[in-house]
Amino acid sequence: MKLKVILEPSEEGGFTIYVPSLPGCISEGETEEEALTNIREAIELYLEDIEDDPQPSEKAKVKELVL
Repeated sequence: MKLKVILEPSEEGGFTIYVPSLPGCISEGETEEEALTNIREAIELYLEDIEDDPQPSEKAKVKELVL
């Protein structure tokens, strides 16, 4: 799986990193390498939560909307 991440220098030092396609999936690190390691872990935890979400019933209709 490929995901785009945004790595920004923090005013206090270090880096903040986030995944635009995963709202709320944010991490940070003192170095770029540490921030990338931390966001990988955050992504794994984020996606683990999604797998635990309840599944729709058999009668439910699943639709996709394009905005």
